[in-house]
Amino acid sequence: MIHISYFARYREHLGTIGEDIQYAPHLKTIQDLRGTLIARGGKWRVLEEKSLMNARNSELCTDSEPIFDGDQIAFFPQVTGG
Repeated sequence: MIHISYFARYREHLGTIGEDIQYAPHLKTIQDLRGTLIARGGKWRVLEEKSLMNARNSELCTDSEPIFDGDQIAFFPQVTGG
């Protein structure tokens, strides 16, 4: 199982704080996971945004980060400060 959390505007847009999805061998990277979610269509296309950031097990990472059964993945917008 992979636990996915959505933060800030993604949480608001998708109307959910997160979900669990069954791990599958074709989900090798975060990009694969994003592609699976985006393929749902409609509101899920928000995850196509280039500025979307990800974390795996509480560590910032790139889309090419490998994922494994039991991982916790988070999607959130870029954070800016002043």
